[in-house]
Amino acid sequence: MKTLILIIEDEKLLLDSLGRALRREGYRTAAAETGKEGLAMFRDCNPDIVLLDVKLPDINGMEVLKKIRGGDHGAPVIIMTAFSGIKGAVEAIKLGAYDYIAKPFDIDELKFIIGRCLASQKALTEVNSIRSTRKERYSFDNIISANSKIRKLVELSRRLAQNAQSTVLISGESGTGKELFANAIHYNGPRSDYPLITVNCAALSEGLLESELFGHERGAFTGAVKRKRGMFELADRGTLFLDEIGEITQKTQVKLLRFLEERRIQRVGGTENIDVDVRIMAASNRDLLHEIRKGNFREDLYYRLNVISLSIPPLRERKNDIPLLVRHFIKNYNRAFHKNVAGCDDAASAILESYNWPGNVRELRNIVERAMLLSDGSVIRPSDIPIESSSRPVSNIEKIGAIEPMPLDRLVKVYARGILSSFNDNRTRTAEALAITRQRLRRILNSAVD
Repeated sequence: MKTLILIIEDEKLLLDSLGRALRREGYRTAAAETGKEGLAMFRDCNPDIVLLDVKLPDINGMEVLKKIRGGDHGAPVIIMTAFSGIKGAVEAIKLGAYDYIAKPFDIDELKFIIGRCLASQKALTEVNSIRSTRKERYSFDNIISANSKIRKLVELSRRLAQNAQSTVLISGESGTGKELFANAIHYNGPRSDYPLITVNCAALSEGLLESELFGHERGAFTGAVKRKRGMFELADRGTLFLDEIGEITQKTQVKLLRFLEERRIQRVGGTENIDVDVRIMAASNRDLLHEIRKGNFREDLYYRLNVISLSIPPLRERKNDIPLLVRHFIKNYNRAFHKNVAGCDDAASAILESYNWPGNVRELRNIVERAMLLSDGSVIRPSDIPIESSSRPVSNIEKIGAIEPMPLDRLVKVYARGILSSFNDNRTRTAEALAITRQRLRRILNSAVD
């Protein structure tokens, strides 16, 4: 439907000429010569844009503007004013007017302002749609569980969402849903209109992580050819989610602790203190108290982060959630893949419920997705599921014995890759399990022995 423009103007000649010019441009128009008539027409015709004169015979245009902006309708208002009224037009901007144009004006100038206004409204509508979609996607209702511990965590998280300041530490194994809780807390709270920025601390080297978080000044290091704002500045008024917080170095820990105490940062290579309003949420699949005892993590930082703690139990400790999650994933993938899978047969359900799920909910979701892609029928069968019942675990000796003979250095690399995969590519945990340093693990994985 064509854009409807309401013109509120007491000069009959201008009112008629504006209407004709705008209709030639393809707009629909409605006209009013007084403030009261304009307000009544505004309520009746629900316009897309309002052109409002400041000088009206009955009600001052500013009062009309206040009444329009005081309602639920978001129609933008463009103020029309004589040169002597520009100061008042600037005040109108403060009251919520989109823009103003000084009389006498060229019709092309007005058409430009209207076009810009419509483009701005379209962008705003798209942003609001994205925000609405995110809130729906990250609703607490999407955390599927019948487990009492999870339900308590959801209720606590609902309260945390409304408290926009408290730091939150989320612990749990990989794949349990730590990021899902962080997203729900952010998008259901007062910071939801501002950014949620997620940083995987394990994926970045020490120097790169510090620069990414705090930014850097030009010339701070080789390659720093210009100033760069870091994640803290980009997340201003929003949330910074630090995933795998246990991986950050002592130097970065000190800078993070300083922010939590002072709410200000310094860019790498800079001396300026920059105030930022950022909520911190952090997550770890490692035991941070154990890391403190080992000297890898600062105790004072831990207690600064651990204002509110959410500890998410692994899927193997809440097996009664498996049928609920499977139904939820099947419903989503039916919609995504345009299928009509009713569920799992009894044998497939038994396999899913007996498996130990080292990758937790993430692994379950991936298995269901793969099964949905493979399945040609109305139900998922055991042949669609790429796992076997865990009723008889295979010993490490059996696993090693099943490997074909190969040179020892290649066998070491194959074994290291297997352990790395079992820890979801977490090199720190893999190195600890193998009782070697991360540097030695890197050399093994990068060795040219394939």
